Order: sequence, then structure tokens, then C-alpha cells
Amino acid sequence: MEDCVHALIIYRLPFTIYWRANLSAPNIETIVSLSKRRGFVFPSSEIYGGLGSAWDYGPLGVELSNNVKRAWWRWMVHERDDMEGIDSSIILNRAVWKYSGHEDTFSDPLVDCKECKSRFRFDKLIDEYILSDVARQRVENPGQPVKRELPLLTEGWRGLSILREKINCPNCGKKNWTNPRAFNLMFRTTIGAAAEEDDPNALVYLRPETAQGIFINFLNVQTTMRRKIPFGIAQIGKSFRNEVTPGNFIFRTREFEQMEMEYFVRPGDDEHVHQEWIDYCHDWFISLGISAENLRFYEQPAEELAHYAKRTVDIHYRFFPEREDEERQWDELMGIANRTDFDLKAHSKKPEKDGERINKDSTEDLSYFDEATKERYYPYVIEPAAGVNRTVLAVLMDAYTERTTDKGEKRVILKLHPELAPIKVAVLPLAKNKPEIVALAKQIKRELQPAMRAVYDDTGGIGKLYARQDEVGTPFCITVDHQSLEDEAVTVRDRDTWEQERVKVSELQEHLKRRLGIRF
Repeated sequence: MEDCVHALIIYRLPFTIYWRANLSAPNIETIVSLSKRRGFVFPSSEIYGGLGSAWDYGPLGVELSNNVKRAWWRWMVHERDDMEGIDSSIILNRAVWKYSGHEDTFSDPLVDCKECKSRFRFDKLIDEYILSDVARQRVENPGQPVKRELPLLTEGWRGLSILREKINCPNCGKKNWTNPRAFNLMFRTTIGAAAEEDDPNALVYLRPETAQGIFINFLNVQTTMRRKIPFGIAQIGKSFRNEVTPGNFIFRTREFEQMEMEYFVRPGDDEHVHQEWIDYCHDWFISLGISAENLRFYEQPAEELAHYAKRTVDIHYRFFPEREDEERQWDELMGIANRTDFDLKAHSKKPEKDGERINKDSTEDLSYFDEATKERYYPYVIEPAAGVNRTVLAVLMDAYTERTTDKGEKRVILKLHPELAPIKVAVLPLAKNKPEIVALAKQIKRELQPAMRAVYDDTGGIGKLYARQDEVGTPFCITVDHQSLEDEAVTVRDRDTWEQERVKVSELQEHLKRRLGIRF
């Protein structure tokens, strides 16, 4: 039965919730194949054998990615009265990463297999072992309480060293590991034409997150835009992390794009504001057409929290539905953290310890003076942070459906939310050898183009053209036929239902704008 699309409003949200039945891609590999075949994502440097964990967004992929970013920016910035935007530099003063703690702590525990020389993130090996052990216990002892070896995780790397004796190398199956060691994830480079590679004065990093560019500009934004607490600063931009084990298509890459916002609040107001943003972000993903059944909240336990965090809740997506153990089907889509006042204090010149300034390089105090209460304090920060890449992957997986035609042919339909669809309308001439039909079709495409992304296609029969547009998520196809020359009407075909209706050319643009939800 063809699933239906309904528009409804939840909790007086300032956007439309787009709901559909829970039908999604069976695995990431299905999306990899579709992406390459239809021009969403290509392996980077493919003609030279590729580069691990590097991907290029093709014609449809860049449109989808840009639509995700536009949707986030409008929702996060334009539709709110308490938000500003910023675009900070990718390369920042090295002191930023010194005082943020990244130079000392932004690392993963790394181990090597001494037999095959493979390298792994040790915490991920631990996670896989625990989840596999839990699944084994459920099979061997159904209905019995599951014993988890989680306490070892709280004992630091000493505890991990004990646990690693039980883990086989995923590559060769041996148990001959090096001791865990810290591996800093920041990419290093140098600035200056005459700089030597080992010159510490020339050392800089490619930013591993966009957040720090917001914190160091807090005072600039607050004073120039005359903002009062609470308010937020949003940013979309590239970040870089030298991941130990990237993979799973665009899920984990070394170069990625983030959508981050830092919301500054009065201490004491942070907990309820944090919860509001948790709920608000969850509803935003649903508004993009992602099924609620494929989303869940994950409360980070104390041992997983970042050193600055009071509380962090992740929104997980079911990225791996093919895995038998349900717990292993989920991974992070977005994180919403209560970062306390750590960041603004860390970058301020005022805080002292034992009578000495903690930050001896900053020239500004990033505290806030509240005129209403005559108090000065360092604001707490609530941070919703999402990746563009993972959002695109979740959207593609959730939109993927299959339908069988009357002839028994399987068709792929990408039921993307109209706002995210790379192409909104495809204009198709029924007879490409008829100049009058072609001319009218191209005229309709030109007239629609300023209001929506439209394409003209005559490179196949009408059935194949419909199938092609279904597979790339185009919500509507416009067919111009012989009758169109007489009645000045065209056939509008719906991607999701395959239903068709005749619409006058003079009314077509307004009809499509209404169906697509285009407000301007």
C-alpha cells in the first residue's frame, strides 16, 4: 500500500511536520550505490584510486546538502528573534586550541595489532566487544539478566588494558595488541612562507570544530548586535579531524561540515533551556521527514561526558538497520550539550588560580554584565551540534522506498521532503520530435525556474523519465503532450502516489508552490 503524506503541526512549532511511514534503506551500501549511480556522492580522487574517507558531492548531492543547510539556517536563525549568525576562520590562532583544551585532550585512545599492523580506536573495539557479549548472553540465556562489563570503562586505560585481552583483531583474529596511547585528532600545518615544518611558532591547526570560533567572537557579536542574555550564535562550516578509523560512507570522514549553535544563558537557567533544545532539535529532524521510529535519545553517562559538560544528550539515528542486535543499529546524529561556563572562562583574561591568570594570552574578559540585575557572570552555554554529512545520510536512508509496478518491476522512490529535494519539478515532453511540444516544455521550465529548481529532460521514454525522477526524489513531473497544445494544460504527476492531474499552464506555478510548500 502506497504510504501517504500528511501535514500537521505539533506543539505550535514554526514549521510543518512532514510525516510518512517507517520505510527506509536496508543498509548504507544501498545508499552508496544509489548515490554513485544518480550523482549524489562520488568517491574522491577516484581516477587515482581514491582517498580513504574522502567523498565528493555530485550535482544532486550538493543541492541536497545545500538544502539541508538552508533548512537548518532558516529554522535556527531566521525564524527566531534571539539568534545571530557568524562565519569564522578555519585556521585560528594556536592559543585558541591551547586554552580550549584541544592541544592536550582532543585525542582518541589508539592501539595497533602487532601481527597485521592494523590500527584501531580502542574505545570502539570496547564498544563492539560489549555489544557482542550482550547479544551472546541474550541468545545463550534468554530471559536472564544481562551482565555488562561496563564498569571497566570507568577505570581509564588501565581497565581498558585488562579488557583488551579478550578482544580479537577484526582484521587477522589475533590478540597481540600494543598498549593504548593518545592520538591527537587535529590536523597540523604551518603558516608563513619561510616557516620550517618543526617551527613551533609557525604551527597552526585546521579547526576540529566550529564552536571555538563562536566563543572567541562572543563579545564582538554581543556588543555590535546589542544582544542581551539569552541569545545564540550559529555557524555552518567545515571542520577537520584525523580520525583513526573513518568509514561507513559519509558517516565518519576526516573532512566534514558542521551546523553548530552556542546558546548563552544565565547560570541557573541552563538545565531547563537545555531540555527545551533537546526536544526542539528532535522535532526539527521529524520536520525533515525523518521517521520518529528511526530516532532515539541517548543520555551520555557520566564516564562518557566531556570534561566541560554538565549533561549531554545525543539524538541517535538507526544508521545500521541490518545489524541483528538492535543496540548496534544506532549511532549519533546530533549532540546537545550543556557546556557550563567553561568556554567563555577559558578564553577570558580575568579568571585566576593561586593569584595568577589562567589565560595569560587573552586580551578580553568574556563575562557578561546584566543591567537588569546589576550582576556580572560568565554565561552558561547550550550547544546543539549536528553534522551536515550525517544529516544528509539520514535523510537519504529514511527517504528510500521501493515499489513494484503492475508489470512486476521494482522501482526505487526517494521520498524526500519537498524542501530538501534537489530538483522540485521535472518538465518532460511526451514527444521530443515535435518542435511545438518541446518549445512549450522549455518555456514552462524557464517560467518555473525563478521560483523553484526545475529541469527539462527528454533523454528517454516517458516511463523511464518518471522512474529516473522518482529515484532522485523529484516531487513532481510535468508532462507536456499533444493535448497541451490545444487546451493549454499539462499533466502533473505526484512522486509518492503516482497520481496524475491536469493543470492549466497559467495556474501551474501557483499550484506547484502550494503543493511544495513554497511560502515566498
